[in-house]
Amino acid sequence: MVRALLADELRGAGLAVVEAANADEAWAYLQSGGAADLMFSDVQMPGSMDGLELKRRVREAFPDVKIILTSGNLGPRLPGEVDAFLPKPFLFSKAVEYTIKLLGRES
Repeated sequence: MVRALLADELRGAGLAVVEAANADEAWAYLQSGGAADLMFSDVQMPGSMDGLELKRRVREAFPDVKIILTSGNLGPRLPGEVDAFLPKPFLFSKAVEYTIKLLGRES
């Protein structure tokens, strides 16, 4: 539900959004040639990999894709490279702000 609400907020800000139910689905989308400028992912999610493994794969295979991770359990010690980390709970407006800033679409 949070994913759908955040996706609606991002669409409302004029961004194109592709939703994935889990990391496996997101990875399959990218591997099949799906376009993405930014990935916004939770660290913990169902499937064969978590957000950290997805981040690692995306960073390696698609280094130009910006990455925002969120978690209620991890903080500044988040391992590996991310472009932004948004601790939970967060305001949707803050998530939209981070996304727009990373995409360089500030007005």
